[in-house]
Amino acid sequence: EQNLPEYQAVNPKGRVPALATEDGVLTETPAILIYIAQRFGPAQMTGAHDPFTFAKIQEFNSYLASTVHVAHAHRFRGARWADAPEALEAMKKKVPETMTQTVGLIESDFFKGPWVLGDAYTVCDPYLFTICSWIESDGVDTSKLPKLQAHHERMLARPATQAAVAKLG
Repeated sequence: EQNLPEYQAVNPKGRVPALATEDGVLTETPAILIYIAQRFGPAQMTGAHDPFTFAKIQEFNSYLASTVHVAHAHRFRGARWADAPEALEAMKKKVPETMTQTVGLIESDFFKGPWVLGDAYTVCDPYLFTICSWIESDGVDTSKLPKLQAHHERMLARPATQAAVAKLG
């Protein structure tokens, strides 16, 4: 649907997500997450209390958006980068390796625990939860990611996550 004229009128990038607000349309996941958290959540969700924490949140969510999500997208949306059938197939075959590398880096270097940045739940956590819900189907061996598995379970225990998952089906 993002290629239809109606959606293009909202977001000429032709990509999702897009969030229509009373002030205008926002696109790009990190921007939307920060907006929602600043508007409706406690200050700790955005790192508003500390410029370094705010920057770490931006760093992590930017990595998810620009690297991890893109690695995942090669499985379904290779036509964004190549046309040749053999190139598209090569991209699909590479997804388990690239996704394993990207989430492995999160597991080993970025994840502080029990939440992404340590003790405080931030906008990084629901974004990581979403990404991690894809990784098994991307061919990632999640048994080698105990921190991310524990985070996923911790997120599933949250009533807000349960409500969102139930709504999405």
